[in-house]
Amino acid sequence: MVSALLVALRASVVTLVLTGVMYPLVVTGVAQVLFHHEANGSLAKDEQGREVGSALIGQGFTRPGYFQPRPSAAGSGYDATASGGSNLGPTSQKLRDRAVADADRLRRENPEAPGPVPGELVTASGSGLDPHVSPESALWQVPRVARARGVDPARVRALVASQVEGRTFGVLGEPRVNVLTLNLAMDRQFGGPAPAPASP
Repeated sequence: MVSALLVALRASVVTLVLTGVMYPLVVTGVAQVLFHHEANGSLAKDEQGREVGSALIGQGFTRPGYFQPRPSAAGSGYDATASGGSNLGPTSQKLRDRAVADADRLRRENPEAPGPVPGELVTASGSGLDPHVSPESALWQVPRVARARGVDPARVRALVASQVEGRTFGVLGEPRVNVLTLNLAMDRQFGGPAPAPASP
């Protein structure tokens, strides 16, 4: 009986050390060596070197000189502690009203944009934290961003094209643009946008 308990105790201690101490340390060490940036949150920095967010988590941009992401239903919007969708179905009047209001706002803010508002700019992702938009959605916003920054639209389109990420491993997903890194690239290349006029 005592010998069986000692065997069980030894097995428990060895398992605890291997799976609870050694394995996490090895995995963390390998991640820090091979994928240091990703293992530490893929943090993005501005031109002053300040951390301004993670390239993995969407955040809201409302100033006209910045590209805007998809809407978010995570918490009060882009809340990484409350990731999730609205859980409103395709027949929901509330969802329809929000999408129509967003589309109207986007048309007002982007009067020179070509064609209709891209659907993804009025529909939230399942997590509410998607940091990407399609290249088409980014290009749709170019006239507004270029006008707000006083920059030739062709230069802004070229910058968007340079920020397009291809399919993962060449086959998974779709081409996409990370909104945060695109906006940071805009600031690096063209300087920050002019501040919005103060409300009367």
